[in-house]
Amino acid sequence: MSFRIDPRLPLTGEVRRILADEVGKALAHLETAREKPEQGLHKCRKRLKSVRALLRLVRSGDDDPFCQTENECYKQVSALLAGPREATALIETVDRLAAAFPGQSAGGGLDAVRDRLVMRQHEMHAGAGLDAAISAAAAACREGLGHIDRLSLPDQPEQAADILAEGARAILRRARKALDKAGSRGEADDFHDLRKAAKTHSMHLSLLGRLWPTPI
Repeated sequence: MSFRIDPRLPLTGEVRRILADEVGKALAHLETAREKPEQGLHKCRKRLKSVRALLRLVRSGDDDPFCQTENECYKQVSALLAGPREATALIETVDRLAAAFPGQSAGGGLDAVRDRLVMRQHEMHAGAGLDAAISAAAAACREGLGHIDRLSLPDQPEQAADILAEGARAILRRARKALDKAGSRGEADDFHDLRKAAKTHSMHLSLLGRLWPTPI
């Protein structure tokens, strides 16, 4: 189903629909991860990021702390899967470096680093810890699906537009702040914060594709 909010429909129903779709896909990717962790974990965490971006977008219209509570829940779920996913991401990074600098990868350089990372990946994926993490993440996602009907947002078009506009502005403010810090200090955390804000903003653009420019 579409990862876009339809302005012709009540906001509550649209957000519930997208949440259910994204969390359902995350669950499917978790099942894939039992046999193919490299693919399943990455795709699951991408879906969880989409869920969290949506919750942040509408948080200002949530009188009950549903969005805050669920966002924290999915943050913890993603953290459960971070280690095994990172093991694969590091190998992918080395492969990109090797492709960019082919003359420097052989002879004990990047090749040796990659071999160590592959061993680490196999250790993480072969242990019981990965299966336990996937099971815990799946249980949390199923519980989250049961919570979706609790969400209630203002459905009047003007109020709904204000909520969405405020959510989008909040992330842009965060991105500008991170950009200023990256320009003035240039520390790793500054660029990390900028990257996260830019990703969230890109998801918001997808969600708001049918609302711009006329409804908002």
